[in-house]
Amino acid sequence: MSVPKLHNVHGQPSWSFRASHVHASLTKLGGHLAPVAFRLDHRLVSPFSVAPWAEEKIDPGLPGLLHALRGDFFCAPFGGNGTPWRGEQHPPHGETANANWRLRTCRHAEDRVTLHASLPTKVRAGQVDKFVTLVDGHTAVYQRHVVTGRAGPMSLGHHAMLKFPDAPGSGVVSTSRFVQAQVLPDEFERPENRGYSALKANASFRALERVPLARGGTTDVSSYPARRGYDDLVMLTADPKLTLAWTAVTFAQERFVYFALRDPRVLRHTILWISNGGRHYAPWNGRHTAVMGIEDTTSFFHYGLAESAQPNALSRKGIPTTLTLRAKQPTTVNYIIGVAAIPAGFDRVKAIRANPAGVELVAASGQRVATPLDMGFLRGP
Repeated sequence: MSVPKLHNVHGQPSWSFRASHVHASLTKLGGHLAPVAFRLDHRLVSPFSVAPWAEEKIDPGLPGLLHALRGDFFCAPFGGNGTPWRGEQHPPHGETANANWRLRTCRHAEDRVTLHASLPTKVRAGQVDKFVTLVDGHTAVYQRHVVTGRAGPMSLGHHAMLKFPDAPGSGVVSTSRFVQAQVLPDEFERPENRGYSALKANASFRALERVPLARGGTTDVSSYPARRGYDDLVMLTADPKLTLAWTAVTFAQERFVYFALRDPRVLRHTILWISNGGRHYAPWNGRHTAVMGIEDTTSFFHYGLAESAQPNALSRKGIPTTLTLRAKQPTTVNYIIGVAAIPAGFDRVKAIRANPAGVELVAASGQRVATPLDMGFLRGP
């Protein structure tokens, strides 16, 4: 067993590890997963974003997550957390996204490597263990987070961020079936704070292709980049009858699909943070463009623990916005992200279906692509 040493990756001390088809780095600060390079045939694709200020000196008073901001990170509690919850004042997206993780082991076993890091939490005492597994032959990353010792309601989720090629409509977003979709109830960004949003606050919609705009009419949020100069946020609630929930982005010109797979009874919602230069305050300064957060959560939008744990518009409808943690029973969150090569004419993902060897991606245009995965990972342990 060889344990990777910390080294600087885009301004952050990180651990790097690899399997045959994936090379990944995990930051010590906040446990942010990126860069991640996937080998597809004879090329590499790296879909995750890294903040444009990653190697700059920014205000040391800003949360740790803004210093490390990149890729995918685990949030517990998920959200801004500006409002305390029963005496708990969590940082934005929780200690898991801001504090220093400790590397426990990096185990190589047969066809896979698993990095194990842990974080003792202080605001609500307990521990979170992070297991990130790469499997030879799979263009995927398997993440398992185990929360122990903490009790009570908790909003949580994954906060993945993709960098799109900077050309209008270079990526097409699609998801599994959802039962509710809504723009953030409040204005996401406000001009008086040097921030700008385009979508109509609190608007409901039935399709990503027809989302109401604040100025009237609708826009297609599935085709991105779009609406340069604005940052917006919407949330989709997965159909709980699904056995597999998924989100995908088709990059037709680059000939690959990014996808994320989850159990909708654990991570009920998908938040799309559509960040295309709408924030003009530091450290954003209008330069965070063509990035989309694809954030699979159980939460009330991005507000935080207090808003998610208290009665809210979704929980009053019987839609969960928190999970209940039990001190003597670990809570496990399993998550798979991956990429797959696609042929010409593959326009957007219409369905992702499990098969004995992994999953099959089905395009709206009819093409089908199979990719190997360990689908049993989502069910256990």
